Order: sequence, then C-alpha cells, then structure tokens
Amino acid sequence: MKHVKKVAVALVLFVAATGFVNAQSSVAHINVTELLSDMPEMKAAQAELKKLQETYKADIESSMTELRNKYTQYQSEASAKTKEENEKRAVELQGFERNIGEAQQAAQQELAKKQAELFQPISEKAMAAIEKVAAAQGIEYVMDSTQGGGLIVAKGKDLLPEVKKELGF
Repeated sequence: MKHVKKVAVALVLFVAATGFVNAQSSVAHINVTELLSDMPEMKAAQAELKKLQETYKADIESSMTELRNKYTQYQSEASAKTKEENEKRAVELQGFERNIGEAQQAAQQELAKKQAELFQPISEKAMAAIEKVAAAQGIEYVMDSTQGGGLIVAKGKDLLPEVKKELGF
C-alpha cells in the first residue's frame, strides 16, 4: 500500500511539474508601444493628426493676432472715445477672448476625438495579429513589455518580430 502511495505521489508531482513547465513555455511578451509606432498605418494617422493640429493652431493664432490688433487699435483710440464706447469695446474684447478660449477647447476635443477614431482600428489590427501569432505558437499569455508597463524581466519569447511579419512590415 505504501508503494502505491509513493507511485501516486510521484505521478502527481510529475504531472504538476509537466504542467508548470508547459505553463512557463506558454508565456511571451511584446512591446505594444513599439509595435504600434512601427505600423505604417500609425505613422499615417499621426501625420493626419499633426496636419489637423497645425490647421487648428493656425486658426487660433490668426484669431489671437486679430485680438492683439484690435486691442492695440482700441488702446490708441481710447483717449478720443467716450467712457461708454471704451467700456463697450472692453466687453467686445473680452467676448473675443472668450471665443478664442472656446475655440481652443473645441479644437482639443476634436483632436482627441479624431485620435481615438484613427487609432482604434490600428490598435484592433495589432491586437488581432498578436492573438493570431500567439495562437499559432500555442502561447496562452502575452504580456506587454512596454517600459513602465509592469513587466520587470522579459527573458521569455518576444513576439514583436513575428507580429510585424504577420502585419506585413
């Protein structure tokens, strides 16, 4: 009976050790940030966002220049105007400043919306490729090895080259 127990314990330990080794070999890592930044679609999306940002920036700078010009004009004409006209002009300038601030906020919101719209399909494509490569290699867990992402040691299999190959670059 003791012999059977020893064999049973040995068998359980063998199965557990085999499972542990298999679990160890089914873990890989990938630097998702590096993958996304290397994707041609991401570079195109970033260029589109930069162009849109520059357009908004030019519009706001134009408005700021117009505000400064009006301010200078109103300041130089202030002595020739009545107190009532100067107060009216001050309110006009404040309204113009407020409009510029609102335009800046709207531009930031539009940029954030456009970024999400452009980046989501790219992210989904990358994740699908990661999942495909991991499944093809029998990998059960893939950890993000982006610096500061929580992964401290990355001695396991790096999927970045295979995922890039899957994506065609």
